[in-house]
Amino acid sequence: MFGKPETWVAVAFLLFVALLIYLKVPAKIAAMLDERSTRIAKELAEARKLREEAQALLDEYKNKRAQAEKDAEDIVALARKEAEALAHETRNKLAETLERRTRQAEQKIAQAEQQAVKDVRTAATDVAVSAASELLAAAAEGAKGAKFIEESIDAVKSRLN
Repeated sequence: MFGKPETWVAVAFLLFVALLIYLKVPAKIAAMLDERSTRIAKELAEARKLREEAQALLDEYKNKRAQAEKDAEDIVALARKEAEALAHETRNKLAETLERRTRQAEQKIAQAEQQAVKDVRTAATDVAVSAASELLAAAAEGAKGAKFIEESIDAVKSRLN
């Protein structure tokens, strides 16, 4: 039995295994593997935590983006509404201004018509007085006639004006 090489290989193997056990190699290997599995578990937990944080940030930014888009739409709608109100107000002011200027022009035209009528009447009065005075002067000569002419001219002027 001791002459066979297989026996010596078996004995050497058993001694090697006994030495490994004596030096606590399996326990060290187990501790090393446990440590590594713990480290991997921590890394996985940290990665999971980072993923959750990243997902939370993504959701937060999606919400912020949606809110920003809504705010932008609200701002655009408000700007349109204000622009329409401003345009409406401008149209109303323009219409009021045109109406006021039209009234002013009509008043000026009416005043000009009144002045023209007054000027025509004054001119007609002057012509009539002048013609009447020439006719009366020709008809009545002397001091009595001059007095009569003056009285008649004053009477005509007071009636026409």
